[in-house]
Amino acid sequence: MNETTVPDVLLKITAQRRKRISEARETPARPRREAITQSAANNPFVAALEAQRGRAVIAEIKMGSPRLGELTGRVEPLRLARAYAEHGAAALSVVVEPDFFYGSYELLGACHEASGLPAIAKDFIVDPVQLRWARRAGASAVLLIAALYGRAELLAYAQQARQLGLVPLVEIHDLADLMKLDGALWELVGVNNRDLRTFEVELGTSMALLPSLPSGALKVAESGIAGAADLDLLRGAGFDAFLIGEALVTAGDPVAKLRELCGS
Repeated sequence: MNETTVPDVLLKITAQRRKRISEARETPARPRREAITQSAANNPFVAALEAQRGRAVIAEIKMGSPRLGELTGRVEPLRLARAYAEHGAAALSVVVEPDFFYGSYELLGACHEASGLPAIAKDFIVDPVQLRWARRAGASAVLLIAALYGRAELLAYAQQARQLGLVPLVEIHDLADLMKLDGALWELVGVNNRDLRTFEVELGTSMALLPSLPSGALKVAESGIAGAADLDLLRGAGFDAFLIGEALVTAGDPVAKLRELCGS
């Protein structure tokens, strides 16, 4: 990782992730069940997005963030996971980072089991052991934030994920990230509309980068989707799926918000 190009907030989070992993080198508490065998070539997360291409909502569970603070007591994760499955979400996203986002791989396993939806583990990957933790927890996909890696390291993590049956969703935010994807095949590419330096959101980021995204990848818009109008704008531009977290977990009625998004 070239730390001179990584936003300060990411450096802080990844430093803490390395510390945590060094303190708990072995597998953490075993999740509720072992994940069933799957391959990257026949992946339920990708299949779910393909089945609803152009309208696929990846509904997220997160128990807090640096901007929102801790949401424990306000978010009922298992109830929310079941509601997502019942009201139109194509797939589930669970933020598992513990210190800044208050998550865990155990949370992912429990939410995946409660919902039955294919799930992506959202972590700040700094060690291959995190891929194994995601796999054991039942994830079918894993987030790789391009800003954290040089091109070779990004490709290596992606290959290790695929060997475990996980499909990488590689997340970009700018042209420097985009250049790291050149010449490789990607199943899922996401554009994060949130600037990780300032945490400000601009949907124009997705619109600007979309024409340059790899043609064979499913294209995922992430962050800042507040309602049906935003989703319609991004879908009309050509995005295939939409990862939505804050608008759901902070909604007074998450089910009504999900129905609005899935029915738009």
